[in-house]
Amino acid sequence: MKIYSVNDKEFRAYGRVLDVDTEDFVKAINNHEAVKEGVVYEPSVAEFEALPLSAIMKDKIYGEQPIEFGHCSGYNRKLNAVEYHRSSEVDIAATDLYLMLGKQQDIEPEKFTYATEQIEVFHVPAGTAVELYATTLHFAPCSIEPGKEFRCGVILPKHTNEALSKIDRQAGEDKLLFANNKWMIAHEDSGLGKDGAFVGLQGQNLEL
Repeated sequence: MKIYSVNDKEFRAYGRVLDVDTEDFVKAINNHEAVKEGVVYEPSVAEFEALPLSAIMKDKIYGEQPIEFGHCSGYNRKLNAVEYHRSSEVDIAATDLYLMLGKQQDIEPEKFTYATEQIEVFHVPAGTAVELYATTLHFAPCSIEPGKEFRCGVILPKHTNEALSKIDRQAGEDKLLFANNKWMIAHEDSGLGKDGAFVGLQGQNLEL
């Protein structure tokens, strides 16, 4: 599997590298204890939201829209699922990591399936902040090597990933709605189907 850099032209279809100082965030998250196993996602961390970087993101990237600044960290080498939002997501690599990315435009209409062979992999160097456009399919970052923890800051509009209120999830794109501002397509091997995720990834559950 070919691995690109977020600094390569191939990344332009998915997002852009942001020219921001991430040093304080990297120091803050790397002072946290290591994740023991699996992947941990916290949508909002008060310590990160108090950093000057958070105010910059709110004002400059999200146009003064309220945001949440959390993290996704742990150990992962598989695709498992893809998700998208009605907004950009900012990821900040505190360690080197990989992102598996696709395009919402390649989801099969009406069926809402997606072929995993269309996924591309990008290396994000430690200290790099990237904006993933709203149409970019993504999921948990991947570790650079087995057993090595990744740490990634995640910034999204406030309330993203919170539990849904009542909604008819039986028709159309609503079947994919998994949480507030989160549409997801899972692979059958991921086990996410038992949690109510729509299973529609076709092909291999990609693994690095």
